[in-house]
Amino acid sequence: MTTARNFIDGEWVEAGSDGIEMFDPATGELIGTAPRGGKAEIDAAVAAAKAAFPAWSETPAPKRGEILFRAAQIMESRKEELGRLVTREMGKVKVEALGDVQEAIDMAYYIAGEGRRLFGNTTPSELPNKICFTLREPIGVCGLIAPWNFPIAIPSWKSLPALICGNTVVFKPSEETGGCLTAYVECLLEAGVPAGVVNIVNGTGEEAGDALVKHPDVPVISMTGSTETGRIVSKNAADMLKHVHVELGGKNGIIVMDDADLDFAVQAILWSAYGTSGQRCTAGSRIIVHDKVHDALLDKLAKAAAAQTVGHGWDDAVEVGPVVRPSALEKIERYVKIGQEEDGARLVTGGARPDLPSELAGGWYFQPTVFADVTPDMRIAQEEIFGPVTALIRVNDLDEAIRVHNGTRYGLSGAIITRDLAASMKAMRALQTGIVYLHNGTIGAEVHLPFGGMKATGNGHREAGITGIDFYSEQKTVYIDYSGGLQRAQIDT
Repeated sequence: MTTARNFIDGEWVEAGSDGIEMFDPATGELIGTAPRGGKAEIDAAVAAAKAAFPAWSETPAPKRGEILFRAAQIMESRKEELGRLVTREMGKVKVEALGDVQEAIDMAYYIAGEGRRLFGNTTPSELPNKICFTLREPIGVCGLIAPWNFPIAIPSWKSLPALICGNTVVFKPSEETGGCLTAYVECLLEAGVPAGVVNIVNGTGEEAGDALVKHPDVPVISMTGSTETGRIVSKNAADMLKHVHVELGGKNGIIVMDDADLDFAVQAILWSAYGTSGQRCTAGSRIIVHDKVHDALLDKLAKAAAAQTVGHGWDDAVEVGPVVRPSALEKIERYVKIGQEEDGARLVTGGARPDLPSELAGGWYFQPTVFADVTPDMRIAQEEIFGPVTALIRVNDLDEAIRVHNGTRYGLSGAIITRDLAASMKAMRALQTGIVYLHNGTIGAEVHLPFGGMKATGNGHREAGITGIDFYSEQKTVYIDYSGGLQRAQIDT
């Protein structure tokens, strides 16, 4: 059975009799129970993190980095075990599950190095005999609300920059993937992170998550989830003027121009649309295709999507695993029905649950699905489905493609596939997304670069890279005047 535990002030707490049941999405079988924490557990975890903050923040940043470097090594040694756990709890296929873990390893190595680089800036003063520079300071207790779709990678994106800056952490994991977070924190503890610096409270968003966001001793909140939940989190944190980062939904587009290599485009679309069974905020759910190649691309894509192997994620031959829970499967089915009922849209392939062997009959699977003849204003072209469904939209030129691409409330990831350098450069500047891919699909991030989006995808902050350090630290400006007299800056002389 999967073990998901609370961890408060250096003590592991097992799930009680009223815990949250966890299921294997590949089979539907009960695999474990997570604690059902609430306000009392959040209060205890925050108190522990607050008490641990002075000593951890005063630990030299290079020493904190050494601990995180060891954590990377420990995760490397446990990579397959952690990958299996990712597949078991949320269904991701093997190569993606192992990639999820590798991303956390990469982040730990990268952030460990930042322990010797938490740079400020020095700059000349406008006055003589005066020095000006900036320092980075930790903020305090960080409340981290992690999603289920990257159950080890995203916790690393949130916690490691926070820790290297000298902050302490209280995690609220997704109800589906508490075992993954338990295992991740075990690696941090084995590496030497002191008691109280990292804490876990499992529970629902309405109970544990809400208590964490509203806690007066938690000045920083980072949450990944739906746009609707992000609005609630932002409102609940606003009265206390907390630092808030919300990473939210997406409706990402891939532009395919008339000079594109269509075979390559199909491979890029398959990976973007059906990777993680479409359960990524960067999933390629809109394919914006030039009229001249639309029909040829549709034919190739429909055949390739229908040929995708669906099944248990740890099977090497499987390309598309299950979705995370029954409600996710039901949502996908509702949107397929909406698409079929929208005037003009045409279901080309997929659109149903697949026939699978009896041992997988209880799992939550959906066929890779392609819609054609979709117009930009249709619901399946505007609303996030979060499943293996993509829609082709026909356009006549690059300008129209860019308008269609930008015509949603989201702005996370965009892509263009073309051989035309000028078209690529124009798209790079014009696409209203935080991430732009030229000659590729919409998914795939690297830990040393900022990750995040525009418009309803977030609130302007970014994860990963140096921007993660920026979010989890305060800038302090220091002036040293050694002139021996009173000098007044910004006075008209």
